Amino acid sequence: MSPPGPVVVLVDAYTSGQYLPPEFAALGAELVHVQSTAELMPSMPAPDLSVYRENIVHEDLVKTVAQLAPYRPVCVMAGQEPGVLLADELAGELGLPANTASLSAARRDKYQMIETLRAAGLHCAGQFKSGDVAALADWAGRNGYPVVVKPLRSAAGDGVFVCATDGEVRAAAAAVLASDTIYGEGNAEALVQSYLHGPEYVVDMVSYEGRRYLCGVWQYHKRLLASGRNIYDREHLLHPDEEPVPQLAAYVEQALDALGVRYGPSHAEVIMTPDGPALVEVGCRIAGNMHPGFHDRCAGGNQAGLTALAWLRPGRFLRDHAGRRYGKRCEAVCCTTSTTLDGVVDHIGRDAVEQIAALETVHRFDLKLAPGDRIRPTVDLYSSTMRIFMCGADMAAIDRDYQRIGVLKDRVYRISESG
Repeated sequence: MSPPGPVVVLVDAYTSGQYLPPEFAALGAELVHVQSTAELMPSMPAPDLSVYRENIVHEDLVKTVAQLAPYRPVCVMAGQEPGVLLADELAGELGLPANTASLSAARRDKYQMIETLRAAGLHCAGQFKSGDVAALADWAGRNGYPVVVKPLRSAAGDGVFVCATDGEVRAAAAAVLASDTIYGEGNAEALVQSYLHGPEYVVDMVSYEGRRYLCGVWQYHKRLLASGRNIYDREHLLHPDEEPVPQLAAYVEQALDALGVRYGPSHAEVIMTPDGPALVEVGCRIAGNMHPGFHDRCAGGNQAGLTALAWLRPGRFLRDHAGRRYGKRCEAVCCTTSTTLDGVVDHIGRDAVEQIAALETVHRFDLKLAPGDRIRPTVDLYSSTMRIFMCGADMAAIDRDYQRIGVLKDRVYRISESG
């Protein structure tokens, strides 16, 4: 019998966190999962707990550390955004390599994140936070429209509003303060920021001992709804040599240094303003639209696999990847479809599914809903209906298939009732 492999601890491995266990297992690791809440979060697809040696439901730090210590883990990392703070705490208590402890809150709270960058001399948005709607509206009025109103600790476009008037700011701030985040946390305060003008990009990296590999840079394409919600549409992969990739990568390196990110994956969203790059936010976890097979094909590697390599084979990662970047192997697009449907999914339109699957440039796609699920008009990433990975030698072919998907997308879900 072979000896047991090194143990890796993942905290809250929801959504794209599901891609981490196979990559760690492929390098001989065993896994333990820590669930930061008493119940699994209903807003996100649940992790497959069958792949873990144990699922520890966190109650308090001392108890969880005592449960993990016998495994002698080699690392603790967040599988998704809500696990970032707890993963930092656990790694510190277990004496494992970790991101700078004193900056942990700044890697999760968007106000502290931007203020940390400002203190480091990096270009970023003006901002103000408060639990008072009038104070938020007053700041916006004094600093000029448009502005962005959003929660301090959510993700995926949840509760993010672009506002052009005092009334819009007041309505958006009231909506944020009256709601919970997608992670079930109440919003005691809302954040208002100056609007950053320019195209938005994703910059994904993996770090070990502060040395990094650039996994990919993607340009976002979003659509601004009349409600002020700016919804995801698609993103396309840039060549590592084309502008503004070098500027974006250099800026994100500085931002990660300022935020004490020395280990693990990071997913940064950055606006290229007329005055240079400015961070929207960065998450210390793998990208939400990451899929190993797709990213291997189009970029020559994937963030989950590189994260596992960095933790389990650090010498190899530092030798072969640190200071280097991806290579664009083909044109690539990830699109997230929106809908105006409102009702309950009765059944899946198989003809539409088969037509999408047969499109030349569709690499794979994921249905986000099943019969019996509620479908609502799209306002953020979690209310989008499908995620479709597309690639090919010719962007014109991808664009052609993308237009066809726009025709077929609302034929995929057949609803039984509205309202």
